[in-house]
Amino acid sequence: MGELIVGEAPLSIEDLVTLARRKPRLGLSPAAAEKIRASRALLEGWIREGRKIYGMTTGFGALSDVAISTADAERLQENILMSHAAGVGSPLDEETVRAVIGLRVREFALGHAGLRLETVERLVELFNRGIVPVVPEKGSVGASGDLAPLAHLGLVLIGRGEAWVEGRRLGGHEALAACGLEPLRLGAGEGLALVNGTAVMTAIGALAVHDASRLARLIDLAAAMSLEVLMGSRMEFNPRIHALRPHPGQVASAANLERITRGSEIISSHRDCSRIQDAYTLRCSPQVHGASRDAIAHARRVLEIEMNAATGNPLFFGDTSEFLLGGNFHGQPIALALDFLGIAAAELADVSERRIERLVNPQLSGLPAFLVRDGGLNSGFMIAQYTAAALVSENKVLAHPASVDSIPTSANKEDHVSMGTIAARQCRQIVDHAEHVVAIELLCAAQALDLFTNLKAGEGTRAAYRVIREAVPPLERDRVLADDIAAVLRLMRSGAILQAVEEAIGPLV
Repeated sequence: MGELIVGEAPLSIEDLVTLARRKPRLGLSPAAAEKIRASRALLEGWIREGRKIYGMTTGFGALSDVAISTADAERLQENILMSHAAGVGSPLDEETVRAVIGLRVREFALGHAGLRLETVERLVELFNRGIVPVVPEKGSVGASGDLAPLAHLGLVLIGRGEAWVEGRRLGGHEALAACGLEPLRLGAGEGLALVNGTAVMTAIGALAVHDASRLARLIDLAAAMSLEVLMGSRMEFNPRIHALRPHPGQVASAANLERITRGSEIISSHRDCSRIQDAYTLRCSPQVHGASRDAIAHARRVLEIEMNAATGNPLFFGDTSEFLLGGNFHGQPIALALDFLGIAAAELADVSERRIERLVNPQLSGLPAFLVRDGGLNSGFMIAQYTAAALVSENKVLAHPASVDSIPTSANKEDHVSMGTIAARQCRQIVDHAEHVVAIELLCAAQALDLFTNLKAGEGTRAAYRVIREAVPPLERDRVLADDIAAVLRLMRSGAILQAVEEAIGPLV
């Protein structure tokens, strides 16, 4: 998969997705290596001078007034990893942990963390040799960053904790040995640098932004397919309407819907019918989808700033030979953005589920009940709509903003925390649910086309239908629908559906 060099150029969300999911080799640029060396040399000089530096020659948090001798500095750094590794719950998935490692290397490449080059290079080696630390998903309150999960990641560097290697869950020392590596002995300040920062919430959030961005195009496609079989109008996509309310997401969504349905014989066939206006889930789809698109764009801006930021404490400045204590580890920007993104994704699922109901309800669609012949003997897509409804309802619980909560930690020294990692985990779960709901809408819309007419659908609709039907045959009689939903979800996530549509009508926006 080639190599991704971390250095001067900022990482994009797509770069991080590549690291997490395609696993190229990770590299460190020579300029970044020099910055790391210079920062470390500065720190070591101060330690020799006997300066009092937080986390290097003092304790942490509420214990920052306790002096630590030079002789105890190494033990202090191991202690911070062990004591902070208090996470619980299921492990983060491997792709998220790879993204976290990539973000750690990116931040340390800026040269403000004071780590030795050897330590940063060892993180790169973990990535390249397929050593994936076992990181429990729960335990971070989002300030001082992601202390607990990052401590679990750092433990593997010193031969402790656990890691996955080629599908085997091994102890940290065993995992390193399996790849020909020895445990590191940490220098002054390195344990603190390894646990400080927002890399976990940022990694989870960046992957969610990427998936939500893809979903924003797929849901336009699903809505277009539903609109055709529900005898909707293309008038509501007229660009003149949206030019008068030019929210970027709304304009983009309307343009997609107009192009996907272009050339539709189905829509042309009822141009002069008596219906005045479509239901809101069809007529207002650009406005609803577009508002979520704008929220996704906001989250992308915030996440890409954070991905390329220095979020540790203290921060070292080689150009002025000083260190500064601050609070860049506080996850509030991420927490707010991901709460917003979660709400936006929940709304996409909500509007999609209402279209599913219109498709399966014969009083609203004019189609056979639950989109199957021989109803009664066959239940068709009845319970698929239940599943969509269940996911939408669960999203309503998950969409409660985590960022409105705070609870004091560290003997009230850390008296306001962000809950950013909770926001990130909730957001990613909501996006996953929304993908499943849209997969169900695509399945139902394809089935409705089979039942509906011999007239041609729009160019984009036809392209999507063909890809779906290559993987999932029409539902002639009841079968296990979970398999069909999973198959369409795979097509969505692989990019196969979007690729076919864009080859037919050009790129969607």
